[in-house]
Amino acid sequence: MSYYFCIVGTKDNPIFELEFGTSKQGGDGIARFPTEARQLNPFIVHASLDIVEEVQWLNSQMYLKRVDHFASSHVSCFLTPASVKFMLLHLPHPPNTAPSTVSASQNPNIFPPFGPYTTTTPPSSLLRASTSSSSGNTAAIPNNPTSPQTEEALRLFFTEVYEAWVKAVMNPFQNINKTLGSPVFKARVVTAGRKFL
Repeated sequence: MSYYFCIVGTKDNPIFELEFGTSKQGGDGIARFPTEARQLNPFIVHASLDIVEEVQWLNSQMYLKRVDHFASSHVSCFLTPASVKFMLLHLPHPPNTAPSTVSASQNPNIFPPFGPYTTTTPPSSLLRASTSSSSGNTAAIPNNPTSPQTEEALRLFFTEVYEAWVKAVMNPFQNINKTLGSPVFKARVVTAGRKFL
């Protein structure tokens, strides 16, 4: 999967943005968004803010789960008590395929980059890895963004990033709506992505 993580401030301004790929199941941690999708990611996340503002009053949890989807991309949200939103757009890749390398000039209907998600039986090695993993360890995350394993991995990722964000915001020189440019914070987000996603 490819991920686009964005922290949105209380004034709906982006505070932090990061693209990364999955590090599980042989992934190299590099985002594989097609060019068209990479340019649309901030707009998709920003459009999801309306849904987040509706859902936040219906749910008492900080982790709002999957709140929106666009084509084959899904958006999950974690809402802090200070109304800062952690938004994660994830683009699942169909099993045993790589992102499309066909350019828009060769195929005008390139977006969405993949067809809709279809349920297929995972290879037996993935089944063994997911059943043998403990409840706190998410060794094998399926490509299905609505599966319980993926939801739990996203919740753990958001929780760890939230702890790092609280430490970064406690800096007396950091404003809650100011861009987070700390390389330490970015390293912690990347580490959480490698650990859980």
